[in-house]
Amino acid sequence: MSGPGVGHEYPPQEVSWLKRDVLLFAVSIGATVDELHFLYELHPNFAVFPTYSVILPFKKTTQEVIDFYASQENNPIPGIPKLDPRRVVDGQRLLQFFKPLPPTSEGRKFELRSKVLGVYDKGKPGTVVETEQTIVDKETGEVYTRAVGSGFFVGQGGWGGPKGPATVNYPPPKGRESNPDKVIETQVTNESAHLYRLNGDYNPLHATPEPGSKMGFGGAIMHGLFTWNTAAHILLKEIGGSDPANLKEFQARFAAPVKPGQKLTTKIWRTGEIKDGWEEIRFVVEVNGKVVLSNGRALMKVVGSKSKL
Repeated sequence: MSGPGVGHEYPPQEVSWLKRDVLLFAVSIGATVDELHFLYELHPNFAVFPTYSVILPFKKTTQEVIDFYASQENNPIPGIPKLDPRRVVDGQRLLQFFKPLPPTSEGRKFELRSKVLGVYDKGKPGTVVETEQTIVDKETGEVYTRAVGSGFFVGQGGWGGPKGPATVNYPPPKGRESNPDKVIETQVTNESAHLYRLNGDYNPLHATPEPGSKMGFGGAIMHGLFTWNTAAHILLKEIGGSDPANLKEFQARFAAPVKPGQKLTTKIWRTGEIKDGWEEIRFVVEVNGKVVLSNGRALMKVVGSKSKL
């Protein structure tokens, strides 16, 4: 597909992490003590939670707090009007897993390779930028994960760009919408975003009320990726026995913001559609009956909750 900005590649960026980063991530998305292989570095099966790589484009190599806005403004896209990163929210995210990340990058060189897949003008509501991001071993060229995501730049449309293709939907199985296989509730605290942001996603939108008030959210909101990663953890624990090898793909669309202190309800449906051993799982996440994550889809090996490592 061609269009403004399509195919633009950003310069590769080095990314790195420590065992401490992996532990923090697992705690921040709800890993529990019956999953010590995510929480204890000396566990014989110590592993990185599979979705950790989505934090690396934010964290890169630093162990310190960064200026989020300044870090985003360094990446203009040729042929596209300058977009304000202070008014951007997640659209949707797909993550594919090819190789498990090692517990630490120490002694290795990994890099983030990013390119633009599309830039879509949605008129007055805003502009969507769709990107592909891969985490790659710089020495071998092996790809560990591939993410396809979209950012929605609020109120920054109307510049005459393409509207973009129709999106593919993954609703709950027909006729079973009100009868999920599992329903899991997760209480978000008023401090959950402050813990999650320590992974490296320091967007002020999630830490202080002013940016969210200006964007019409009425104050601070949770990271969309907090809810997304929390859902990934729930699915892996409840469907995949907490074994990282049982998750091949995971995706969802960010349908509505979550406020600190709200309760997440994750509804999960098995479809019975299995290909090469991988079953398609559908899910939604709701707050007070309102969908906040839609189009939830995962490819998993279903083993149940009694198979934890």
